[in-house]
Amino acid sequence: MSFDDLLNAIEGPGEWALGVVGAIFLMFMIARRKSNRHRNQLEKKSQRQDLIVEWSKGPGGQIAVQPWMETEAVKSVLAAITKDGKEARFIGGCVRNALMKEPVVDVDIASQEKPEQVMRLLEESGIRAIPTGISHGTVTAVVGDQSYEITTLRKDIKTDGRHAVVEFTEDWKTDAARRDFTFNTLSATPDGMIHDYFNGIQDLANRIIRFVGRVDERIAEDRLRILRYFRFIAVYGMRIEDVVEFQTCINQSHHLKDLSAERIRSELFKILASDNQFDAVRLMINHGVMSHILPEATLSERLRRVTWLETSAIKLDAVQPVALRRLAALIDTESTDAEALCDRLKLPNAERQRLCAIIDPEWQIDPGVSENELRRRLYQLGAETVIDLALLEWSRRLVITPKLRREETDGWLAIIAVADEWEEIPFPLRGQDVLDLGVAASPSVAGFLQTVKAWWTEGGCRADRTACLRRLKECVDG
Repeated sequence: MSFDDLLNAIEGPGEWALGVVGAIFLMFMIARRKSNRHRNQLEKKSQRQDLIVEWSKGPGGQIAVQPWMETEAVKSVLAAITKDGKEARFIGGCVRNALMKEPVVDVDIASQEKPEQVMRLLEESGIRAIPTGISHGTVTAVVGDQSYEITTLRKDIKTDGRHAVVEFTEDWKTDAARRDFTFNTLSATPDGMIHDYFNGIQDLANRIIRFVGRVDERIAEDRLRILRYFRFIAVYGMRIEDVVEFQTCINQSHHLKDLSAERIRSELFKILASDNQFDAVRLMINHGVMSHILPEATLSERLRRVTWLETSAIKLDAVQPVALRRLAALIDTESTDAEALCDRLKLPNAERQRLCAIIDPEWQIDPGVSENELRRRLYQLGAETVIDLALLEWSRRLVITPKLRREETDGWLAIIAVADEWEEIPFPLRGQDVLDLGVAASPSVAGFLQTVKAWWTEGGCRADRTACLRRLKECVDG
């Protein structure tokens, strides 16, 4: 029995628990996997050398200086905060992604300077400084249209799972020890020297997710780390090596409901937007994690199908992975109050409208829809919503019948192709057109316009202004 087989075996609704015998067996499986890793040492060394340009240099390794390391904006910030002799390094996600050859979006910097001193040094250098989280050591430096989060090295003195009281330090390893996962402890000097205090490089090379130190302590410091655990599984395809850590995340997941909706939503959407989200979401559903944050989310197979449609089956610009659509795919719509769900997630208005439109649709889409009806709905609902509805209904039917009839598949593809090419069409008439026919200004003006508009949409929004004026005159004349 493989380790992966074991994980699959415990992916039930949560009734299985780790007993003494089970724990012993799990430790045996972990030991056996370590033995297997030893047999593959040369292969994994090769992976690491692909990850790190020069493995032998420095305390962790050396990477080539990255383009984002040597922009004028970055260099000006580093020069400012190090001019009193204290060290600054790139930290966290930018270093991790550089090693993985993934895009770097946010460049975060750690500094030995206290936050007030960081503010002073930036301002003395003519750089705008914003005290975004100064009590926790975070200052944002703004250079042109670029911003950089600078955080003073620190250690946690007191935590409650949501907030922490920190004490500043100048020790890099102490700061690294308070971070969540080993690969997020990595720091890099401006010349590309990597510092690795907790074997993060090897875990990164082997695609293993592992907490820094004791998992229960890391989770107690910030409950959101449970969701971050699953997010890294989803985003980077990280593997679970330590079953005890995995089970601790499961056992502690009931604390997630104590977190703010905004923090939960942010992590959840990052999971759903990722390329490898299905396995992570399935784990969250099967082990009860999802029930604490989104109990309506139960349809993991439908999520798998809609993801396949988005990423593999349909090659059109209008069909891209959308976290909100994937969320809707998970939802059991028959037992879900869309408005209440949006309230609980505190969705912004635009996302609220989109989610409600596809969870509780006013129109039941069908692959046999006529072209005129489809055009009418595209005008009323917009191409975005129609594509959402088509993909969700298509995925629902694929769950029931994995191999649909050819004509049904062609029908779905035709709907999406029309939506892909759809351009918003303005209704050709205005109120002045009614007045020009001698109708007095009154509510009847709007009535005539609505009558013609209904006729126009019923015909698939095809009639031009001349035809609409002719129809308007017929209505006015009676």
